[in-house]
Amino acid sequence: MQEPEEKKIALELLETEQAYVNRLHLLDQIFYTELMKEAKNGKTIPEEVVKMIFSNISSIYQFHAKFFLPELQKRMEDWSCNPRIGDVIQKLAPFLKMYGEYVKNFDKAVELITIWSEKSPPFQELIADIQKRKVCANLTLQHHMLEPVQRIPRYELLLKDYVRKLPPESPDRDDAEKALEMIFMVAKHSNAAIAEMERLQNLWAVYQRLGLEDDIVDPSNELIKEGPIQKISARNNSTSEKYLFLFNNMLLYCVPKVIHVGAEFQVHLRIDVDGMKVRELNDTQFPHTFLISGKQRTLELQARSGEEMNTWIK
Repeated sequence: MQEPEEKKIALELLETEQAYVNRLHLLDQIFYTELMKEAKNGKTIPEEVVKMIFSNISSIYQFHAKFFLPELQKRMEDWSCNPRIGDVIQKLAPFLKMYGEYVKNFDKAVELITIWSEKSPPFQELIADIQKRKVCANLTLQHHMLEPVQRIPRYELLLKDYVRKLPPESPDRDDAEKALEMIFMVAKHSNAAIAEMERLQNLWAVYQRLGLEDDIVDPSNELIKEGPIQKISARNNSTSEKYLFLFNNMLLYCVPKVIHVGAEFQVHLRIDVDGMKVRELNDTQFPHTFLISGKQRTLELQARSGEEMNTWIK
């Protein structure tokens, strides 16, 4: 008799989980443990750096090796009298939020491996030595480290497939659908963590270009648009190059610094978005101009094109 489709997928989940636990064992019990030992004994690399590279891999490994894999194994052995995995995956799902930290740290970890491989030949040698072992299957540390990043999307795909192949009357249908929904939420949580980290990094880079002025640095701000602009001076009918940063709550009117020491721009004026009015001006001498009037000041500005003016106004 042919195995039912859903059982084949459940078995694939079990097999990939076994392989995954072996990979986690390699990362935590071999790479991390041996590099940590080296850091404690010698002066090759600070212990802190090793911890930063491997993030919370130990917790992830313990969870899969001691809890999830044994539960799955037990369930597959009993499949003939209890053909279901939905409830087991529901127990797993909340713990997958642990991955947020690991995934968020991944780019930084890879960067640290590169930096310290150049800085510390013994560090590089130890990694190369472990990579030569049979257990590494000719793959680099970075390649093995990518596996946890890809694991949650893999669960999602397998479970989607499992739910699709379940017969309508299956006793596992409700649990499996609920489990899929939970896995989907965790994947979203992990992606949101990455997006938030990128937003903060980009925001910090902007603040550095502005010289980290106290009253401007706020992690909740959102940069909407930035770019060069011409300021029109009514007094002598001329224009001068300025630079604008538009945030959700303020417009920063800046002057590019000639000498970039520390900052790229000097903030000349801050206009609150609250109560600000913007309108196009029909000026024959200066095309593509618009007027910004706020509580603090009114500015007459010229964009490089009609299209650019429209995006600023919008």
